[in-house]
Amino acid sequence: MKTTANKPQPVELSIEKKIKRRNFISFATFFVAGGAAFGGWKWLYNSPEEKAGITGGARQPLRRALNKTELFFRRIFSNDHVVKTYPKERAARVVRVNSDIGLTDESFDVSRWQLSLVKKKGEVLKINIEDLKALPKTEIVYDFKCVEGWDQIQHWAGLRFIDFIDYYQLHDQAKMGYVGMETPDGEYYIGLDMESALHPQTILAYEMNDKPITEEHGAPLRLIIPVKYGIKNLKRIGMINFSNQRPRDYWAEQGYDYYSGL
Repeated sequence: MKTTANKPQPVELSIEKKIKRRNFISFATFFVAGGAAFGGWKWLYNSPEEKAGITGGARQPLRRALNKTELFFRRIFSNDHVVKTYPKERAARVVRVNSDIGLTDESFDVSRWQLSLVKKKGEVLKINIEDLKALPKTEIVYDFKCVEGWDQIQHWAGLRFIDFIDYYQLHDQAKMGYVGMETPDGEYYIGLDMESALHPQTILAYEMNDKPITEEHGAPLRLIIPVKYGIKNLKRIGMINFSNQRPRDYWAEQGYDYYSGL
């Protein structure tokens, strides 16, 4: 007498074959994608570097991609697009310190600091911190973002850059394309597109958590520009100038995105 106890076996084998086939497809896809990614990385790694200038250190295809990304962001940029703000109690009490480039001059004396404002070629106006503190103060609590991937809600206060422009009669300079800033020792420097510099949330900050900024955070005056990554938020501003050509920029010369917008 024949038995039918083993009849389900073909179905089980069929399911096992499907599983094996799916595993094979998955592994094959993984290796093909991995190979393509490695090939792409190898191609980019072996691509010629861009010609060093205002930007430098990046491979030519990467720089082209960064430039196209900048154009995209600049086309959609608007002063109506403001970053999210938070109540003061959300701000970090211990504010992260990430770099001391431009802050290592042991001869620097905060009490003798003056801002050099280059209005025209050969015309430099010297401004002290009390001059700036006498003007209307603006506060902002926002999520400071670093290109390294971390972020922190921070509380800053100072003079809005657009108010600085108005008070010092810099309207002709504001029609130019760029703003350059650097530390007193010239070791750290940035270039900003004028649209971002004039954004209503951009401030020349002299307070952090309702107290004067500490030296490690850029005393007595630093830039807070929420629409940019931290690398553009210059500490210890020593000089401000204006131009229609891109000013030099420390990290752009190392291969980073010049625009660095959010």
